[in-house]
Amino acid sequence: MLSMLLAVAAFSLMDASLKTLAPDYPPMQLAALRGLSSLPLITLWALVDGGPGQLLRVRWPLHILRGLLSIVMLATFAYALRTLPLAETYALFFVAPLLITAMAALVLHERVDWRGWTAIATGFCGTLIVLRPTGAGVLTLAGLAVLVSAAGYAVSAIAVRVLGRSDTTQAMVFWVLMMTSVFASALSFRDWTPIRDEHWRVLVVLGVTGAVGQYAITDAFRRAAASRIAPLEYTALIWGIILDRVLWNTLPDAITLTGAAVIVASGLYLLRRERVHSESEHP
Repeated sequence: MLSMLLAVAAFSLMDASLKTLAPDYPPMQLAALRGLSSLPLITLWALVDGGPGQLLRVRWPLHILRGLLSIVMLATFAYALRTLPLAETYALFFVAPLLITAMAALVLHERVDWRGWTAIATGFCGTLIVLRPTGAGVLTLAGLAVLVSAAGYAVSAIAVRVLGRSDTTQAMVFWVLMMTSVFASALSFRDWTPIRDEHWRVLVVLGVTGAVGQYAITDAFRRAAASRIAPLEYTALIWGIILDRVLWNTLPDAITLTGAAVIVASGLYLLRRERVHSESEHP
């Protein structure tokens, strides 16, 4: 669960970097830059911790699936960030924990009791408060792009749970970034825009936070049941609100803050519930 919280924090900073770059580069190029900026760090880590052999003994079909999903997720998310604030984008993206929980129960046969479903539903109600009762934000191209990204993320998270039975964390992180870099670079080659001088620092932040986030989230889904840690994605809304205020001087209104409070409350309950559950299993 700590790995998941670290992943959410790192990815929030990564998303802020993507939002900074989004007005000046095509979405597919941003997907390529996300992979290329983090790949050197992850490659070095994989070679030092485990060696190159672990990168070849893998289940290729699932890695290819994750690579393709990563491109779709990043391109659609980057497209949405062009027009939507981070907080609103995250609010829409929060259908992902529900999808992951449902898929974990159906595909992986993970047990989700009524308390878990209640906490997840409560957190989702918080996102509906943020969206307003009409849910009009969904009915835009940017809103639909976020939902596509969330669906891809959910499928990828389930794939990590399956891969975790045989493949190392290093291999999973390396190959998703390698495939994202190669596929997205090939697709964006014709429309590639030269990197502006003032954006190299942003790319460094993108690379470091993306590498940390990718490791942490892979480690989290590999170690714990997807249905237990997916709801911690809700904490991203808090990061989104803070980053919107600091970087773009966008302050959420009272309704958004109310929804955020509901989301945080459900996340704290899940953290407490998981701690009690772990203590009962390991007295």
